[in-house]
Amino acid sequence: MAGTRAPSRVKFLGSYQNQLDSKGRVSLPAAFRREAADQAFVLIQAHAPALTLYPEGTWAEVEERLQDLLRRQPEARMWVLRMMSNAVEVVPDAQGRILVPARLKDAAQLDGQALLVGAIDKVEIWNPELFEGAVGEQSGEFERFAAQIFL
Repeated sequence: MAGTRAPSRVKFLGSYQNQLDSKGRVSLPAAFRREAADQAFVLIQAHAPALTLYPEGTWAEVEERLQDLLRRQPEARMWVLRMMSNAVEVVPDAQGRILVPARLKDAAQLDGQALLVGAIDKVEIWNPELFEGAVGEQSGEFERFAAQIFL
């Protein structure tokens, strides 16, 4: 059942812009590697146009929510299959790089540079220009949200 697992303890903060190499690999910042040491990750496009990188502990919580969704709403099966068909497990190599498959790289419009943004318990990977555009579009709402969190 969703919500019964102990909360994950990883914490990803900050943003880092790194170069994609010719093989489609991007380096995870050292701070992010330390948070999820010795863990595999699941890379998926859950919220276009960004990619989301879940450490395996956090991904286990997502899987529980997916299974719960299928029990409660069997009609969600094709959506779940579509999401899972684009998910891939990635393991950082010895240099801390992960391979972004071509189909996900294209879906996220990553071309040369990738912005890795800490999103508390996961990492989002953005095209830097698309990230700036998305943040700019939503900035009018920021003060309302900030007042709710930072008292």
